[in-house]
Amino acid sequence: MNLNTGLWQKQQMKIQMTQQLSQAITILQYSTMELNAFLESKALENPLIQLEDPVMDIPDQGESYQYKGKEANDFTEYLSVSKKTIEDHLFLQLDLKSLSKFDLKVMKDLMYCLDENGYLQIETEDFLSRNDLQMPQLEYYINSLQELEPAGIGARSLQECISLQLRRKHSSELALKIVEEHFDDFAAKKWKGITKELNVDLKDIQKAADLIQQCHPRPGAIYNDGPAHYIAPELVVKIMDEKEVSVSLFDGTTVKVIYNDEYKDFLEHHPDKEVGSYLREKDQEFQWLLQSLQQRKQTILKVGKLIVEKQRSFFLEGPAGLQPLTLKEVAEEAGVHESTISRAVKGKYMQTPYGIFEMKYFFSAAIKSVHSEDGGAASSTSIKNEIQRLVDEEDKKKPLSDQKIVNMLIDKGYDVSRRTIAKYRDQLGISSSTMRKRYE
Repeated sequence: MNLNTGLWQKQQMKIQMTQQLSQAITILQYSTMELNAFLESKALENPLIQLEDPVMDIPDQGESYQYKGKEANDFTEYLSVSKKTIEDHLFLQLDLKSLSKFDLKVMKDLMYCLDENGYLQIETEDFLSRNDLQMPQLEYYINSLQELEPAGIGARSLQECISLQLRRKHSSELALKIVEEHFDDFAAKKWKGITKELNVDLKDIQKAADLIQQCHPRPGAIYNDGPAHYIAPELVVKIMDEKEVSVSLFDGTTVKVIYNDEYKDFLEHHPDKEVGSYLREKDQEFQWLLQSLQQRKQTILKVGKLIVEKQRSFFLEGPAGLQPLTLKEVAEEAGVHESTISRAVKGKYMQTPYGIFEMKYFFSAAIKSVHSEDGGAASSTSIKNEIQRLVDEEDKKKPLSDQKIVNMLIDKGYDVSRRTIAKYRDQLGISSSTMRKRYE
């Protein structure tokens, strides 16, 4: 180890995170809506930045829907649509009842204890103390709340929620008995034990299950829809003559950044040093922003072209033609880091002849072929699509087990394991064969 002291010159190369580079990386990972919000905030900070509304021309199955400025819009598009909340809906029902001031106060307090799904989340001791009530009185008010619409409101558990709805519908006594006395076994589909205890057939349990499934597990959720999220494609893919595939940028939903000429004239007529220094700084920020936006477009278009090149069979044949593709493969082709590709596809969408897909949809792992001489492979997305198709078409009285699905896929040339099928099935939200089985 050299412990001598002294001064030496050392040359090394490293990437320095400048403000401009940081901004370019940030802008690349933004979705269209996030980018618009970012640009609006920048316009508030920089007087030289002026924004213009986009000109929309979204192609949709051969048709174009154009938006050319606010003047072309119907004024009703600017009107806010008011939607009743669950509290509004319940308060309206209370107004129709003859309640004392105290009763109304307690009922409203109860309503404020409802969560977004309509379930009652109440700290019992605190509520009793706050309203000077006894437990039997509280139960009376809870029952009164549960008599309101929608059925199931004010329940304290899923079991109670389903029970309230079945009672309101005057459903079969068997369905109600199953929910109130055998709910856990029913949910776990341990139906044979229920048939012995209730002395009924499996087909009777199935009929009761069909009634139970008609109940809403979250009655309050229908009044608590979140804001609408609009998907705007960054790229548009079209199939041209002779099976040529073209990809182009779509800027129709991104606000346009232009230079505010008013401040340029202001600078020329007011040559104040401090003002000039401030505007020169803002002018540099403006130029950096334009460069970052242009770089974002170039990167997304470059990645889009590589996706189209690698997934040509998808665009010519449809989702069944999806091929295995990794971020690393595209990164190597594009000559950039894998993280750059990840940012470029995150939250970005591509409009294709088969619908709008998130760009990361085109990346999936490879599943080897059982035919070694083929040397081919299928994408994990294709395997998932095949699993979904097999389950949709199965005989519900004899649903396909994971092993049966494995055998069927092996027959089609896919090298998959039962564990892989179980994992993909869970990702698709498909329950096990036992839970899918119907008794009729």
